[in-house]
Amino acid sequence: MRSKRLDNILEYIYQEKTVTLDQLCEKFHVSKNTIRRDIDELVTNEKIKKIYGGVTVENFKSIVSFDERNISNLSLKQSIAKKAAELVNDNDVIFIDSGTTTMHMVDYIKGKKNLTVITNNIEVIMRSIPYFNINVISLSGSLNRKTLSFTGSSAAEVLSHYNVGKAFIAATGISVIGGASNSSPTETEIKHTALMKSQKNYLLVDHTKFGVLSLMTFSNFENIDSVISDEMPSAELKEALDKNNCSIILTGSN
Repeated sequence: MRSKRLDNILEYIYQEKTVTLDQLCEKFHVSKNTIRRDIDELVTNEKIKKIYGGVTVENFKSIVSFDERNISNLSLKQSIAKKAAELVNDNDVIFIDSGTTTMHMVDYIKGKKNLTVITNNIEVIMRSIPYFNINVISLSGSLNRKTLSFTGSSAAEVLSHYNVGKAFIAATGISVIGGASNSSPTETEIKHTALMKSQKNYLLVDHTKFGVLSLMTFSNFENIDSVISDEMPSAELKEALDKNNCSIILTGSN
C-alpha cells in the first residue's frame, strides 16, 4: 500500500515539477506527517529535493525572459552557433528554432547561396533581412514576448507542410531523465514537429544545460542526430546519447 503510494507521489512530483506539502496531502489524502516521511524516503533515492514548504525536481529550470537568456553565456552561444553554421551548405532548407543560441546562426550562414530558412524566431527573421540570399519562411502563430517567437498549434501545422533538410533546435535542459526539455509549453509542439519533418536534427546547448530538467520534454535522444556544445557532458549523459547514436560535436573540434 505504502509502496504504491510512494510510486504515485513520485510520478505526481515529476509531472508537476514543483509541489507543496499541502498539495500532496490533498492529492493523496494523508497527513502532513505521513507526507513528510514519504518525502524523506523519496529524496534519498530519487532526483528530487526539498524546498521550503514542498518539494521540486532536482535541477528543474523554469522559463526565463529573452533578454536575461540572451545576456547569459553570450560567447558560448555564439561559438555553438558558429559550429552549427559549419553544417549548413548552399541550397539547404533548414529550420532554425527560437532561442538565444540559434539566433546567432544568421551571422555565420549569411554567406551561403540560395539558403532557405524556416523559423518562428523573430530575431532570426530580423537579422536575415539584409541578406537577399537567405529566403525566409516565417511560421504563423501567437507572439510569445518572453521568447520572441511565434508559437502555438498553427505554427506547428504550417511547419508540418514543409520538407526540412536540417533542423537546429534549442533546449532549456538536456538530461537522462527528461531527454531534451523546454520551459515554454507553447513551443514544444513546434520543436517536436521540426524534429519529425527534418532529415538531420541538431540540438544546440551549452554545458549549463546538461543535467537540467525543464517543464516539458519535446524529444528523446533517438530523434536527435547530434548535440552541439562547448563541453563534453557527464559520463552518464554521454552514455545515454551514445546508446541512441546521438553524436557530440564540440565547438573546439575541427
